[in-house]
Amino acid sequence: MIFINSSQPFPDHHLADEDGLLAVGADLSPARLIDAYSQGIFPWYNDGQPVLWWSPDPRMVLKPEEVHISKSMRKVLRDAKFKVTYNTHFLDVILNCKRIKRDDQDGTWITNEMVEAYLNLHKLGYAESVEVWQDEVLVGGLYGVNLKEKQVFCGESMFAKASNASKVALISLAQKLARQDYKLIDCQVYTTHLESLGAREIAREAFLSYLH
Repeated sequence: MIFINSSQPFPDHHLADEDGLLAVGADLSPARLIDAYSQGIFPWYNDGQPVLWWSPDPRMVLKPEEVHISKSMRKVLRDAKFKVTYNTHFLDVILNCKRIKRDDQDGTWITNEMVEAYLNLHKLGYAESVEVWQDEVLVGGLYGVNLKEKQVFCGESMFAKASNASKVALISLAQKLARQDYKLIDCQVYTTHLESLGAREIAREAFLSYLH
């Protein structure tokens, strides 16, 4: 772990600690965030902390063409109870991700500073959202950073207010990216939810090779 200021480059990935913490400090300017994601680094911290930058090993990833759609999810998709849109309500998606109660977390890591930073990235065309609707109500979604030139989508957070809504968001995104020949969806760290959808852990060096 190395302390950096806004003008310093990120340190080499091998300097991250065993949890993946690589650097502390700097800011969430669009240029800094784009530079970070392009190198496989992402911010994750709580209110009252400096910005913490991470590069975990292993890395949780999903190849778009390998998204797992269970028999029950196939029925959900066939029944068309949900409508999926892209980039129509980015702010609503990130605010829902910020506010949703999660069983494994006491609070949220999506600070007001984070919301403002990713909204700026969205306005610049880098951060994107997937919205899932039921009866014209926003019931699920996700957002992340789209590295179009590298054909890698860096997922940040998802939420669901209706059963299966976040799964519909990720499956729909994966299918869309597969059609566009994207190489990878970066899911950052392991969760059983992501694993159930086909994501798996790979070595950090293998993940970084997709960004070259």
